[in-house]
Amino acid sequence: MTRALQRTARVLAVAGALGTLSTLTACAVQGPAQQVAAPLPAQWQAPLPHDGSVTELAKWWQQQGDALLAQLVTAAQEASPTVASAGARITQARSERVASGAALAPSLDAAASVSRASQQSALPMGTTAQAALQASWEIDLFGAGRAARDAAQARLDSAQAGWHDARVSVAAEVANQYYALRACEQQLDVARQDAASRADTARLTELAARAGFQPPATAALARASAADGNNRAVAQRAVCDVGVKALVALTALPEPELRARLAQVAPVAPPAIAIDALPAQVLRQRPDVYSAERAVAAASADVGNARAQRYPRLTLTGAVGAANFSTGGHSTQLDTWSIGPLALTLPLVDNGRRGANVDAASARYESAVVSYRASVRQAVREVEEALVNLHSTGEREGDANTALQGYRESFTAMEDRYKNGMASLLELEDARRTKLAAENTVISLRRERSAALVALYRAAGGGWTAPQQQPQ
Repeated sequence: MTRALQRTARVLAVAGALGTLSTLTACAVQGPAQQVAAPLPAQWQAPLPHDGSVTELAKWWQQQGDALLAQLVTAAQEASPTVASAGARITQARSERVASGAALAPSLDAAASVSRASQQSALPMGTTAQAALQASWEIDLFGAGRAARDAAQARLDSAQAGWHDARVSVAAEVANQYYALRACEQQLDVARQDAASRADTARLTELAARAGFQPPATAALARASAADGNNRAVAQRAVCDVGVKALVALTALPEPELRARLAQVAPVAPPAIAIDALPAQVLRQRPDVYSAERAVAAASADVGNARAQRYPRLTLTGAVGAANFSTGGHSTQLDTWSIGPLALTLPLVDNGRRGANVDAASARYESAVVSYRASVRQAVREVEEALVNLHSTGEREGDANTALQGYRESFTAMEDRYKNGMASLLELEDARRTKLAAENTVISLRRERSAALVALYRAAGGGWTAPQQQPQ
């Protein structure tokens, strides 16, 4: 077997020399451009928070001072089927990358067999034992294998970015649901206070009507107002319960445990986000944009692979083996080795199949380019919209708080006048409705600001940064 291994080494050495020569003299077929330009504005049109200074978005959840939100985000990412599917796509893309890379190198298989037979010939009955190493190699003359490898690598990069994009999306969804629930709780507190105030007014009005100081119609109006306030509180509580169940579905936490955590932690307003001043710098932090860019590179490599299939293919095979035939106590050693055949396959007539494959790959490339540019435009739009909403809520917040303070003072004065018999119940209810609307407006405005901050976090990529690409 030592001689067989020596012959195997010779076979592989000759194959390596032939492969190196073919690689040096090969002319690889190229596909279209792997990177294309996308139109970007010179600067953001909407006002930037904090004049566009840079912050680490990846640590944004931890910087909010709300430990519960960070825990909910982590739990949701671990339980999310979207993140799990993205992880499975990474594994699949990695296996395809390994397979395409392995196709560029020679393959080596081992085979062994033992047989015993008797033939109607001069040979006696005997036992034949064989062992062999078989090598095969398709020499990548025109770059078809390298193009397939590059396409698989680009798809692996795209799948990895897709996994990060799924995590950012889940985090944004959990944050939006969490802030919506906190706003609902605040509105529920306002509704309960309003219902208690209406019930107290109805009680006093009922006493006055029995004493003859108020007409029965006024007492009926007060009872109706109290019932309406209680109805609002019950409806608001149902909305909050639905929000809790949505968080349970996202995080996979038991509902009693989640409610206990929510009751222990006071809500915290999210801090502001600062982003880079230049759109191009922000878009580098978008995993979906990077994924679309790598899809263009993969489609380009597919075009190169389809074009290379129209050119000749060169394959080399070889084998080395050892055999032993034993009969009647005697053994005969039979060693064999071979290099070849060196086979050249020339495509002659395929009825347009390879040309159609090139056209299809080129069409997929053009589609990938259009999709990439559309993703860039969409990313710019999402950042601009988030900046507009953030700026708008910031400007409206001061006015809303001033209006709420004024309506509260007006309602308190009207309530005192009504208790002293100087105002009607209709005037009191009108002041109450105005105050309630102002309180809900402030809460809704804070909710809008939180949603704008989460949208900006999502639009800016959630702290992800593109990996450095190696030159081809």
